[in-house]
Amino acid sequence: MSALTHIQTIATDVVLAAGGGSLLGSVGVSGLAFAVGFLLFSGLRGSDRVKLDRDKAGVLGMVFSTLSASASGMWGSLAAGAAEVPRGLMEGLSFGSFGLGAVALGSCLMIFIPKWKKMWVPAFLGIGAGWTFAGAGGIWALGTTLVTTMATKLGGM
Repeated sequence: MSALTHIQTIATDVVLAAGGGSLLGSVGVSGLAFAVGFLLFSGLRGSDRVKLDRDKAGVLGMVFSTLSASASGMWGSLAAGAAEVPRGLMEGLSFGSFGLGAVALGSCLMIFIPKWKKMWVPAFLGIGAGWTFAGAGGIWALGTTLVTTMATKLGGM
């Protein structure tokens, strides 16, 4: 027989069932997308705990979009819809042929260069940019890869 007591056996079973080594247990990527989306929404609504400036709003939007794309379903549709706005704006202009890399660059410029008075603008552009980065590939996909790798370690996918 084993030297484990009944209590130790139960504790071992609970630890093994908690999510295979992920830091937050079985939160899942959909749960992480919800949490980041809630933080972004709370900051945009003026929470006293979540203070947003242009850069934080843009980055939280990008992280939310990347997690949403990984979660797929309703979350992925939300991020894909937001990604159509900067893509449509840049490709709709008569400046020639724009690839997704140019759209990703333009999205970053639109998020981080102007001084936005309303924080929903860089947040929305960030949501679109996160989706665009994954499709653009190259250096743009590094952030997407980093976020999905961290999501795997934190909450399990």
